[in-house]
Amino acid sequence: FSFIYDIAAAGADAPKTPLDLIDPKWKGKIASRYPHDDDATLYLFTKYVEKYGWEWVAAYAAQDNQYLRGGLAVDAVVAGQRTIAVGVGGSPLQSATSPTKLIVPDGHPFIAWGQRAAILKQAKNPNAAKLYLNWQLSTARQQTTANGWSVRTDITPPAGMKPLWEYPDVHLDFPQFMADRAEVERLKQTFALYFGEVTGDATPGWLGLHPGA
Repeated sequence: FSFIYDIAAAGADAPKTPLDLIDPKWKGKIASRYPHDDDATLYLFTKYVEKYGWEWVAAYAAQDNQYLRGGLAVDAVVAGQRTIAVGVGGSPLQSATSPTKLIVPDGHPFIAWGQRAAILKQAKNPNAAKLYLNWQLSTARQQTTANGWSVRTDITPPAGMKPLWEYPDVHLDFPQFMADRAEVERLKQTFALYFGEVTGDATPGWLGLHPGA
């Protein structure tokens, strides 16, 4: 998780760090996930607070940002409605024709974590589950991950990338952060003082696990 920008719209003076996001020239040009909506975005903004202080949050909140849920911040950039999307996932791997760029800032925080998977003890088809997880962890699959990084330490990242844990400014302790629910709720309520309550559907058009419930 970090931020992306529209290469053509941002131009030569594109933002390079989270500090650039509070520059007045980007006022009204940022689509942002609510910092206090989901745990991942909360974790990212918590790292911003630790690095830059709550003064940065106040300046960011004054940028006339468009606050959205789920992947809608990226959609706003792709649609040309905003130039920057903050609090979003992505990959530093991109083609020469990619319209957007993900920032992995040097000297500034970004976050990453390995996705968890498990086979339930009473799974109806445990052999199928084992087959699926074996495929997910296979060398061929791990060498073609969407963001370029594997959860396996023996898989070398693509050219130009280091193993994730060698980036000094990446924060990998997201599971530990999520485990302290009292602190998570305290931070959510604090961010709400700056950004108001979260509104809107989490993922419009997606009915979820129990549609109509």
